[in-house]
Amino acid sequence: MSDLSTSPENAIGFFERYLTIWVALAMIAGVAIGVFAPGLVNAVAAAEVASINLVVAVLIWAMVYPMMVGVDFGAVAGVARQPRGLLVTLTVNWLIKPFTMALLAVLFFDYVFAPWIAPEDAAQYTAGLILLGAAPCTAMVFVWSQLTRGDATYTLVQVSVNDLIMVVAFAPIVAFLLGVTEISVPWETLVLATVLYVVLPLLAGLLTRRILGSPEAIDAFTARVKPWSVIGLIATVVILFGLQGEVILSRPLVIVLIAVPILIQSYGIFAVAYGAAYVLKVPHKIAAPCAMIGTSNFFELAVAVAISLFGLHSGAALATVVGVLVEVPVMLSLVAFANRTRARFAAPG
Repeated sequence: MSDLSTSPENAIGFFERYLTIWVALAMIAGVAIGVFAPGLVNAVAAAEVASINLVVAVLIWAMVYPMMVGVDFGAVAGVARQPRGLLVTLTVNWLIKPFTMALLAVLFFDYVFAPWIAPEDAAQYTAGLILLGAAPCTAMVFVWSQLTRGDATYTLVQVSVNDLIMVVAFAPIVAFLLGVTEISVPWETLVLATVLYVVLPLLAGLLTRRILGSPEAIDAFTARVKPWSVIGLIATVVILFGLQGEVILSRPLVIVLIAVPILIQSYGIFAVAYGAAYVLKVPHKIAAPCAMIGTSNFFELAVAVAISLFGLHSGAALATVVGVLVEVPVMLSLVAFANRTRARFAAPG
């Protein structure tokens, strides 16, 4: 990811800039396929081995692998530089964000929205939001960092450290929060999904970097495979909404209701992280990216694990996809706010 342009206008690609539109179109296409060609999506859903859908597994790898190639753990040695920014990131991502997301999910789905959502559906949506909250952003944060003129090297350090923690912390945190909300946790499937969608892609990315060798070769390879990440995401959304078509057509309000706690969480987490960085006098070029990492989600992982744990037809999978839908416009609004408030932060040391 080190080849990001220094020009903010060029920092976000065509597909990334309009990701919300592509996801919305994929949702519509998926619902249409589900209504007019249900046999097609049912055939995809039937392709399972050990609770892992083979078609979706390939698509998730297409999403995650390009991101993992961009992670350079050699940059972790830079942790000693500006430790306050890293402290803010890790505190928000692992000690605050997963728990506030679970709290908001329970508050809204078990109480505020209880008149409109059946208890079994509420539990599924809660599970999906917990998965979103436990997975901090891995790839898109490089885009948000560039758009706020962030320190690219330090952003790489923050993402790399978060990925190392994710390998060991994601499954236990998810299991704990699902247990607290009284949702049955198939531990074997959770561990398998974590290995399949975090550990193995990470190892594959490291191996690829070693084989390619030079930064120039890595950047060129990443640029070539990056479009597959968006293609994998769009195809997964089509499948999910194809399977959820009847639910969506009969209860379109569900999408809006799921989006509400996600929006509150996103803006609230950004306020906490950005405010903490300001109080700790972290320079803006580090403060903005560290707030963005906590606000944004590794939605590819959340989608994959939701499907593995609860199935393609599940409300949990639907909730994670709604997270994809709202992420880009939310993050672009926060980028604009961060840029407007740059002058209020301490000058770089």
